[in-house]
Amino acid sequence: MSSSGSNTQQQPKPIELDKIYQWINELCMPSTRENALLELSRQRESVQDLAPMLWHSFGSIAALLQEVISVYPAINPPTLTAHQSNRVCNSLALLQCVASHPETRSLFLQAHIPIFLYPFLHTTLSKTRPFEYLRLTSLGVIGALVKTDEQDVITFLLSTEIIPLCLKIMEQGSELSKTVATFILQKILTDDTGLAYICQTYERFSHVAKVLGLMVINLSKEPSSRLLKHVVRCYLRLSDNSRAKEALKSCLPDQLRDATFAECLKDDASTKKWLTQLIKNLEPFNQINPGQNMGIGANPMQLQPAISPSTNVLSQFTDQTFNMIK
Repeated sequence: MSSSGSNTQQQPKPIELDKIYQWINELCMPSTRENALLELSRQRESVQDLAPMLWHSFGSIAALLQEVISVYPAINPPTLTAHQSNRVCNSLALLQCVASHPETRSLFLQAHIPIFLYPFLHTTLSKTRPFEYLRLTSLGVIGALVKTDEQDVITFLLSTEIIPLCLKIMEQGSELSKTVATFILQKILTDDTGLAYICQTYERFSHVAKVLGLMVINLSKEPSSRLLKHVVRCYLRLSDNSRAKEALKSCLPDQLRDATFAECLKDDASTKKWLTQLIKNLEPFNQINPGQNMGIGANPMQLQPAISPSTNVLSQFTDQTFNMIK
């Protein structure tokens, strides 16, 4: 009896759908919206069909977008408060729920909703905690899209400015934001269309190579195995393209060839395997003509990064975001 009673006590409390419906209805009323956002964001992982419930209910998505747009004036000049940031991040968390659900993902893209988040990704010069929450949660929405490995997602993102935005964050963001932005780039590269797009011109490839090289230099000073894993996987995928492979033979950072990251990767068998495969793909290093097949006299030896600042900011959304990119 005691065992049965103990098991009963450990069962999670069932979600009252009537309460969920009430909070969804309250999204449309400014006076009750803030509490509804908070409660729904708390329940987003417990209610399996919350995304279609939000999408198909009158005014809910419009209310979430209204929350997003309402903080645009606080971007420049940067006056975003912690309260504003927390409120809009609750809205973004619900949008991520919609982006993740197979029934609503394509509708989410067709409505071009990710575009509404891009202004938040432009805020890399604002290093305060409210802005970092905003960037990280916005990246989480894009990360939820690319994690599905769907062609429609990559096609949509390539038609927008997501790659330059990710590269900017990879160069200037906090470690947390850098990791999610690099994961997004990695997933774009994993798709054949994304790889071909980035390697189509020397300018695109060189921009990616310079930022990745900068990150390797910074990681040699401040190691992060989680971030390094995604950087290595980006390089490895680039080496699948013949033109990029020839350029990488000359511009791959020395820190990835020597034992710089041996200690950082000692317990990470997967990343060590990827790094070994990358080095193998690029052998021999010196039997090429620099710039071969990269077009317009390009010289991969010129792909040297410049030093850029980085920050470390913790976020209340960290656990969920990194569970997504594991």
